[in-house]
Amino acid sequence: MNTLADLLIEIGTEELPPLALPTLINAFADGLRQQLKTHGIAHGDLEQFAAPRRLALLIRAVATHQPEQITTRRGPAVAAAFTADGQPTPAALGFARSCGVEFADLQREETEKGAWLSFCSQRPGLATAQLVPAMTEAALAGLPIPKRMRWGAGEAEFVRPVQWICLLLGDAPIAGTVLGIAAGASTRGHRFHHPEPIPLKNAADYAEALRDGGFVEPSFARRRELIREQVTAVAATAGLQARIDAELLEEVTALVEWPQALLCRFDASYLEIPPEVLIETMQRNQKYFPLDDAAGQLQASFVAVTNLVSRDPAQIQAGNERVIRPRFADAEFFWTKDLTQPLSAFAERLETVVFQDKLGTIAAKSRRVAQLGQTLALHFDLEPALIARAAQLSKCDLVTAMVYEFPSLQGVMGRYYAERSGEAPEVCAALAEQYQPKFAGDALPASNCGKVLALAERIDTLIGIFGIGQRPTGTRDPYALRRASIAVLRLLIENDINLDLREVLRTAAAGFDAGVLAADTVETVLAYVLERLDGYYSERGVASDTVAAVLSCGVTNPCDLDRRIAAVTAFRALPAAEALAAANKRIRNILSKTNAIDAQPVDPALLTDPAEMRLAARVAELNAAIQPLAAQRDYLGVLTAVAELRPEVDAFFTEVMVMAEDAAIRANRLRLLHSLAELCSQVADLSRLQAMVA
Repeated sequence: MNTLADLLIEIGTEELPPLALPTLINAFADGLRQQLKTHGIAHGDLEQFAAPRRLALLIRAVATHQPEQITTRRGPAVAAAFTADGQPTPAALGFARSCGVEFADLQREETEKGAWLSFCSQRPGLATAQLVPAMTEAALAGLPIPKRMRWGAGEAEFVRPVQWICLLLGDAPIAGTVLGIAAGASTRGHRFHHPEPIPLKNAADYAEALRDGGFVEPSFARRRELIREQVTAVAATAGLQARIDAELLEEVTALVEWPQALLCRFDASYLEIPPEVLIETMQRNQKYFPLDDAAGQLQASFVAVTNLVSRDPAQIQAGNERVIRPRFADAEFFWTKDLTQPLSAFAERLETVVFQDKLGTIAAKSRRVAQLGQTLALHFDLEPALIARAAQLSKCDLVTAMVYEFPSLQGVMGRYYAERSGEAPEVCAALAEQYQPKFAGDALPASNCGKVLALAERIDTLIGIFGIGQRPTGTRDPYALRRASIAVLRLLIENDINLDLREVLRTAAAGFDAGVLAADTVETVLAYVLERLDGYYSERGVASDTVAAVLSCGVTNPCDLDRRIAAVTAFRALPAAEALAAANKRIRNILSKTNAIDAQPVDPALLTDPAEMRLAARVAELNAAIQPLAAQRDYLGVLTAVAELRPEVDAFFTEVMVMAEDAAIRANRLRLLHSLAELCSQVADLSRLQAMVA
């Protein structure tokens, strides 16, 4: 009888790479689940544990034996298995021998493609304990590790040297080796507080054994919340609030096994440096949590999270304060050095910094952005001179000492240096906002100067990189052109800017030297950017066929496209929408099977059926009514009016034979359908709404 037991698999290692730890444990869990499924071993919930020196899985209610294994092999087709006199062919006899049975023991398998010889064998399932080492090795082999390392004299490879393996099924140790290490029934605690092995009596005891005396919190999620709580509490003791960056919290969680938060301080004179510099130093270089006062102003304090319980915490505190001091001193030096000259003085150095070999220097790119930006400024109610100045200064901070040391502060430092240089407030704001949005969901620039600079900069990059044939591939996008395309769409759509994207791209392309860009650059970039609309709207719950229906109209104004997509989405909720979509598809199919429709209008004298007369009258009436609505971009109004045609359309297809024998009447009816299709396509091609016409 098959029984159930909890299964523990722990891989003890040297310190694992912190940024990869969540990915490694998730992949390990997925791989082990797949191994259990492949071997037919039933199991319950799976719990993950990940810490700097261990990856572990606890799988509940694992079947201790495989079920009976049934294997079916298919041999030659029956038609080829017998000779003319009914005797088995050599191929058939060979198949029987390969299965280890007599020919008479083979079966027949009937399929749609014919009958085949087959052999079905059964064997008892193995004990799960026998399979665990191999399943573990297979799961570990599938981990996403770009570069594996070897250690000692063995041939095993892993992301870090493996120190111990713990395998338990219920209360029974599992014999075997994994990555060249013999499995045992004990884990290990904290490297310093409890380096000795910790024997486990049962797999289910794993987590509590480490917590109770082992000085290890093995759960990544629980350790992360423990750090959050400690940092918040320590900050509160000083009347302050912690800046808990999500990425930093994840990294610190992956760096410690037994977190201990400490309040530390630094010289308040360093607060004269821009706070972004101090925060970057604390978070990225030292993995500290900065502290703010109630007003959100950075204070001369931070929280450090250590990985041990010290008898003298003051020494640990002093050590962390000592480490941060020279880093802040360096930042102060860079800040002071950069302020010895105005920001504009750095522009000359950009003439020697290459943006791209075929596209010239960053200085040349800034000039192109300035030229394009002045054209766009009129659509944003912006003084062209402001955007020209912002573009001229936009990349100057790239050659400052501070940004050379802290590249992530580009734009931010540009704003500070521009303010110290007495530049216009709009220009200063634009320098920081030019990189927005940086990621999905990020805020757009708040100022008009920032919006124009962000838009012009990305369009110049798109045109230039596509123009020299460096389109993104499935795995490579070194110039972040996908993100740039989404940013262009967001800047135009969410700011409600009425601009034809094709014309903007043509203006940008004109700013490049002759012969640099491929002839089809504008159309290639246009198609690429518009392709991103499907993903942009899918995140907002808009159906893909809605986007396709609107794009098929050939509109290249993103703001106008957005209004059409909103109108079609609302139209689809109307009772008449589904029937009209089906009718449009039917009309498209009919028209596609005929010769080109002549340009003549519908001839009332050739309308012989009452249903077609009513439809023609309503089409003419609505065509006149919706033109003002279309001119005002009231696309929902247009579609709502079109929806009123449903009774006449239904009656037409019920009562009228389109392909009449009389050629003149047939041609007239086709012209009527063409006029109807044109009317229905004022906003989108309704025939493309596939989900509505099952």
